[in-house]
Amino acid sequence: MAGLGACMGSRSSPAFHAGGFLAGRPAAVSHVPARSGKAIAPSRRSIVSNRLAWVEDELMEIRDSQEQSPASLKKRPPLRRGKISPQLPVPEHIPRPSYVGSNRLQELSSVRQIHSAEGIAGMRAACKLAAHALEFAGTLIKPSVTTNQIDRAVHNMIIEAGAYPSQLGYGGFPKSICTSVNECVCHGVPDSTQLQTGDIINVDVNVFLNGYHGGASRTFVCGEVDDSIRHFLKAAEECLEKGITVCRDGVNYKKIGKKISKLAYFYGYYVVERFVGHGIGPIWHSEPLILHHANDNSGRMVEGQTFTIEPILTMEKTETVTWEDGWTTVTADGSWAAQFKHTVLVTRTGAEILTKV
Repeated sequence: MAGLGACMGSRSSPAFHAGGFLAGRPAAVSHVPARSGKAIAPSRRSIVSNRLAWVEDELMEIRDSQEQSPASLKKRPPLRRGKISPQLPVPEHIPRPSYVGSNRLQELSSVRQIHSAEGIAGMRAACKLAAHALEFAGTLIKPSVTTNQIDRAVHNMIIEAGAYPSQLGYGGFPKSICTSVNECVCHGVPDSTQLQTGDIINVDVNVFLNGYHGGASRTFVCGEVDDSIRHFLKAAEECLEKGITVCRDGVNYKKIGKKISKLAYFYGYYVVERFVGHGIGPIWHSEPLILHHANDNSGRMVEGQTFTIEPILTMEKTETVTWEDGWTTVTADGSWAAQFKHTVLVTRTGAEILTKV
């Protein structure tokens, strides 16, 4: 999903996590087709125009919480776990990924997902929905809003579009998106935590539509933040963009990490090496692993292949710690982190950003 990501070892292991959600030694896994049923990826206009009464209810609840909030909010103390509400339902007619119903994390698939024209169309549709859902999430980020409110609103948008929120139920993950606030590196679980002016929050959205996964994430600001934070976020997003620029058929994967780490170092920030990008398609997490730091890994990109690039930067050089919930991962020293993620399609001459709005 780092996203959640692919992991070698347990979820709390310091080894690589892909998107953040996989665990176990790398091994091939069989893809089980989704249940029958086709949903049509809506256009941007239809997504916006069909949010119906549930969106109005969400916005009304959010406005009410803002009216009850104090005019000024204190500086955020260290992040603490809030109250987690029950898992949200998904209508039975919406196809589920094969892992739903099992609390076990899938091992990383060795399948390299290279798509036909039909597969590319499916990926474009799933990624388009993920991108619009992420854009919608950004409109909800305001002081006193809880991360649980954001989760519920985005969940409803995804299922209204006939898709399944990929995070929900993956290895027991209880929510439909990840919300990572301030020092949370990734995989934050939405809960009763209220956002405050000056916070930053990464929202990671992944959807499963017509048998294909698509995912994107962005770090947003809540209210006003100082210039140093804006500079940090700009640098983190630029690292993602520069990593994408090296992609094209025949290029070594390792060039992505080299480009990203070089730019992060230039700006005075640090790449979290523990979490990596991954192949994505009908299988949510597969080879190749996309390392965001300098490395000597072999392997070359292939036209028609899709994978995520999702670097996480920290303001200070620090280790990461995973909470007892097995998901929420924070910096050991409390320094802030930022992440931006896109799903890309390798082409003969470059890369198509499938999750770009």
